[in-house]
Amino acid sequence: MSRKTYIFTSESVSEGHPDKVCDRISDAVLDTFLSEEPEARVACETFATTNRVVIGGEVGLSDKSKLDDYLGRVERIARDCIKDIGYEQDAFHHATCEVTNLLHAQSAHIAQGVDASGDKEEGAGDQGIMFGYACRETPELMPAPIHYAHRILKRLAEARKSGAEPSLRPDAKSQLSLRYENGMPVGVSQIVLSTQHADESQSSADIREIVEPYIRDVLPDGWLDAQTEWWVNPTGVFVIGGPDGDAGLTGRKIIVDTYGGAAPHGGGAFSGKDPTKVDRSAAYAARYLAKNVVAAGLAERCTLQLSYAIGVSRPLSIYVDTHGTGEVPSERIEEAVARVMDLTPRGIREHLGLNRPIYERTAAYGHFGRAPEEDGGFSWERVDLTDALKAAI
Repeated sequence: MSRKTYIFTSESVSEGHPDKVCDRISDAVLDTFLSEEPEARVACETFATTNRVVIGGEVGLSDKSKLDDYLGRVERIARDCIKDIGYEQDAFHHATCEVTNLLHAQSAHIAQGVDASGDKEEGAGDQGIMFGYACRETPELMPAPIHYAHRILKRLAEARKSGAEPSLRPDAKSQLSLRYENGMPVGVSQIVLSTQHADESQSSADIREIVEPYIRDVLPDGWLDAQTEWWVNPTGVFVIGGPDGDAGLTGRKIIVDTYGGAAPHGGGAFSGKDPTKVDRSAAYAARYLAKNVVAAGLAERCTLQLSYAIGVSRPLSIYVDTHGTGEVPSERIEEAVARVMDLTPRGIREHLGLNRPIYERTAAYGHFGRAPEEDGGFSWERVDLTDALKAAI
């Protein structure tokens, strides 16, 4: 029997965290290529450190004559991302940092396993396992600790960029420990907020005075009380931040990107990967299906796993666990999801409209629990399969 009373913790990091700077650049490169060709192939990795950014990986366009032109845009893409995030430090500045572009054409051996040809269907871009999850802890059907950890940092970034809080700087982390009673979150046991700031004379108390109103504005009423322990900039001064303070790398925040540790993770990162890579597209599909299962009233919680082999179109397995909350047996849900959605790589991309430049916006504050957007962004957050699932069951 699952526990009903406990404390659970998740963390988030801001768009200025070194790893998130790298995710942003990688996804911006991806969007640029998808804007030219919806089925462009991109596997872009970024590394950042003091006054230096290195970008590498594989890219492909059907018209190879255009490749050099698009590769020539990569440095400007990186600088624009760094500028928008807000880095103008002496040791990491959008205008002066050194940008090295090592992107090159996609391996023909990888392409031959993925591309459709003759009687061969388009295959998955890699082997692997992908998980989706949904629960009723928030209106967005997300685990509450990661959902509110994201919202705190997003709200502080908005205040910083608007000029309302000029002493805040881009690099930040949040962490929430929530108390659960009867399986639902009821309050904050501990809150940790570390944010880069402008002036070494600012104390932890000074920073708490700045950030506390925004945190209270984000969290549900009554969750903060006299028993909540606050840890704001617990190490003291945090002036040196971003890639100057710590190196960053694409794909190193996979738990932040997904469910904050509340659900399993297959291990594959998202950013910089075009949607033929099932690490990304099938994880989105798994979230979409799990969310629709919960939204349809078939379960209070749902974990859904998909697995794939490189070059093979169909999923090798579908697994559903409703954690004892299901209204119907899990095996019936497994059968239903396979009927209501084509889970081949091409089927996923077409159903969710993934061959579009919609990825740069996903690079910070979570890939899940966001509102679907008119241009197709966060399409995997729609709940438009509920009737089909109920009918299939």
